[in-house]
Amino acid sequence: METGEKRSLLVAMTGASGSIYGVRFLQAILEHYDRVYLTVSENAVTVIRSELGIDFATDETGRHALLGESCRKVEILSPQDLTAPPASGSVRYDGMVIIPCSMGTAGRIASGVSNDLVTRAADVCLKERRRLILVVRETPLNLIHLRNLASLAEAGAVILPAAPAFYNHPKTVEDMVAFVVARTMQQLGITQELVPEWGGIVK
Repeated sequence: METGEKRSLLVAMTGASGSIYGVRFLQAILEHYDRVYLTVSENAVTVIRSELGIDFATDETGRHALLGESCRKVEILSPQDLTAPPASGSVRYDGMVIIPCSMGTAGRIASGVSNDLVTRAADVCLKERRRLILVVRETPLNLIHLRNLASLAEAGAVILPAAPAFYNHPKTVEDMVAFVVARTMQQLGITQELVPEWGGIVK
C-alpha cells in the first residue's frame, strides 16, 4: 500500500466451529485498519448463535453484538452480494482472512467456484496476488481436504490451521484463541502483543 493510503481488509466467517476465532480476530485488528469489510455466511450465523449465544444481524445491532463500541469501522456485507466492493479486482484492499474457514468453503475456492461473496472475493485475492489467509478448523482431514488445501497453497493462499500451541502455557480457552489470532495477525505483517514471541523453552 502507498504511504498515506487507507488500509482495508476483508474478513469472512463461515460455518466451521470456532466462531470465537473470528470475533477475537476482528477485535484485535480494528485499530490497524481504516475499514474492515465483514461477511458472515448463513451457516456462520447459526454457529455464532450456538457457540457464543449472540444473535448476529447484518445491521448496527449485529455489529454492536459482536464488537461493542468498536464496530464503527466495520462494514457488513451480505454473503449473497456479488456487487459488493471486494468482489471486484479493481477495488483496492489489503487482502482477506477467512476465520474460521470450513472445508466446504476451502473446497469451493480451490475448485474456482465463485458462488457467493466469500468465494468470489477469495478468487479475486488469488488472481490479484493479494494476501489470502484461511484459518481452517476441521479434524481429522480426509484426502479431499488435503488436496484442496495443497491446491490453495500452490495458488498463493496461506493455510493457517486453528491449532493453538502449548509452549506458552495457556491457562484459559481465551489464551489458546489468542495464539491463533496472533499468528494470523503476524501473517498480515501486524505487530501483535497478544502472545509473547518464541523465546525458547522455559526451564
